[in-house]
Amino acid sequence: MARGGARLTGEEFAGLPVAVDAMGGDQAPDQIVAGARRVAAETDIRVTLVGRPGEMGDTGDLACIPASEVIGMDDDPGQAVRRKKDSSLVRAAEAVRDGRAMAMVSAGNTGATMASALLRMGRLPGVLRPAIATPIPNPGGPWPTVLLDSGANAECSAAMLVQFAQMGAAFAQKRYGIDRPRVALLSIGEEKSKGTPLEKETHALLEAGDGGEGLTFVGNVEGRDFFDGKTDVIVTDGFTGNVALKTLEGSMRFLIGALTDILGRPDVRHAADALTPHLLPLAHALDPENTGGAMLLGVDGVCVISHGSSSAVAIVNAITVAHDLAVGGLVGAVADAVTPAATPA
Repeated sequence: MARGGARLTGEEFAGLPVAVDAMGGDQAPDQIVAGARRVAAETDIRVTLVGRPGEMGDTGDLACIPASEVIGMDDDPGQAVRRKKDSSLVRAAEAVRDGRAMAMVSAGNTGATMASALLRMGRLPGVLRPAIATPIPNPGGPWPTVLLDSGANAECSAAMLVQFAQMGAAFAQKRYGIDRPRVALLSIGEEKSKGTPLEKETHALLEAGDGGEGLTFVGNVEGRDFFDGKTDVIVTDGFTGNVALKTLEGSMRFLIGALTDILGRPDVRHAADALTPHLLPLAHALDPENTGGAMLLGVDGVCVISHGSSSAVAIVNAITVAHDLAVGGLVGAVADAVTPAATPA
């Protein structure tokens, strides 16, 4: 986050709160406020709620930024951000922009969250478009696989995808401590000749080293490769990424639901007693509420986008991740990772 040409250090961030949109999400404001209060009670992280004072319920000792308007899930993102200037989303983004908060968290309208952050915080220098980076739970690996773009940009250029690779690698390094993240391109085959002209052009640029020294390009991967540990970051356009993400979410929900139904049958009770202790860690690892939400990369501030159905548990994780990434210098790392080679003249 740039302030007067200089970026705040971790020590300066330490005195700032995380701004939480109390009005965004299917379970707002009750679950949002509950998660925020739990963070404040159990950690040293400061939290400021943003929303309608009369509708947030018992906020305890948490500081609040009043906002008279709410952007709904079905509102048009761009129009809503421009019309509802006193909405909780806009005020949260402004708190980060003005140096009153180190980061923002919202489980509300994804498009409006992105628009608020982009219009109020601004893009980092040289960034063509921000991208949404979503951690995909990976039970077989030491950390999740980062997918981006997972919904911000339906149409992309090869230069944009190269920047996504750079930003995703910077995020993986800061979030999971990976030295040189392995970056792959999502396509319909491992061969570099496979895919649309967009994938082929992007593959050629990354193979030629346009991604820079902060990542290791490992080529193409397919949709079946998300959980095999071949890569740390998977890059694609926002349309394809969102379809892939929703397909994975639906598949995991079906798998867990089917196993729960089967193990609940009386005739398999003995098997269920033996298997349940082994399956519970898997269910925990696959639960998207435990990942902390998606990250909007490329804007001049930390913005965590939680799932619309987020419970208090998800909000606790989102606030924690937002705090850690702000203090850890994510924005500066992303800014440094985007090279002129990825930006067209």
